[in-house]
Amino acid sequence: MSLDTLSRLAATIAARRRADPAQSYVARLQAQGLPKIAQKLGEEAIETVIAALGPDDAAFAGEAADLLFHLLVLLDAKAVPLGAVLAELDRREGVSGLAEKAARKSGASHG
Repeated sequence: MSLDTLSRLAATIAARRRADPAQSYVARLQAQGLPKIAQKLGEEAIETVIAALGPDDAAFAGEAADLLFHLLVLLDAKAVPLGAVLAELDRREGVSGLAEKAARKSGASHG
């Protein structure tokens, strides 16, 4: 999988957003609304964690794919482009994870 794969998937999700919910899983999720999409992402996250703790790497990879897919659906529902997430990751590149986390905490307490 490459970044191109994620970009193509994000574009496919956007294209299917307004499809017939009887014909498209993405359209069905979108029709159910943001809370349902967020719930589904949470379920997929839990399934990914459980699979990570097991011995089957292929099952873990499958669950991780489901997690990424549902994250892209949620991003689309919130009208947050994948590029915005990638830009945030680029911004954080080279910054210590501990320093970045501390900056977020201090920014949250001031804002």
